[in-house]
Amino acid sequence: MNADEPIVYVLDDDPRVREYLKFKKPDAPACLILDLDLPGMTGLELQKQLAGSDEPPIIFLTGHGDISSSVTAMKAGATEFLSKPFEEKDLLHAIDAALATDRQTRAKNVELNAIKKSYASLTPREREVLPFVVSGLLNKQTAGELGTSEITIRIHRGQIMRKMAAHSLAELVRMAAKLGIPKSGI
Repeated sequence: MNADEPIVYVLDDDPRVREYLKFKKPDAPACLILDLDLPGMTGLELQKQLAGSDEPPIIFLTGHGDISSSVTAMKAGATEFLSKPFEEKDLLHAIDAALATDRQTRAKNVELNAIKKSYASLTPREREVLPFVVSGLLNKQTAGELGTSEITIRIHRGQIMRKMAAHSLAELVRMAAKLGIPKSGI
């Protein structure tokens, strides 16, 4: 299977739902079309069970929906809630939107993983210096705070920029924000 080919999983009120949960999903853009009424659980329960995992965006498609369940599904992150009967164009539009969302999420995850890998290459001292750098402190100020020389901080700063593959301070600041690294409180 080509990783660029999207996958649409369909879980209807069918006992094969257990197969989906055990199935190793390929690394490709995907979405899940989910029925509200599943054997042994509701679609909303399955959505809740999948929350926080690396599961694709969910489109609910049901003949038994109501306002309450649609609100619950959407608040929990469903990309669409369609009632049967539905227009084919509406389903196709929902699938396109869900796949686009999954592609964006995947791209962000790839970027974040690359940033994490770069961050992991920093020495403990470089990790200590990083919050001062992204706070905009001068090398002299950082050196004073950390009790070291300005030249040492300049070296650490250069190493941080190189290892993080940051082409500018602004880019390094964005990377640090994505990692949740707080700016120095000075």
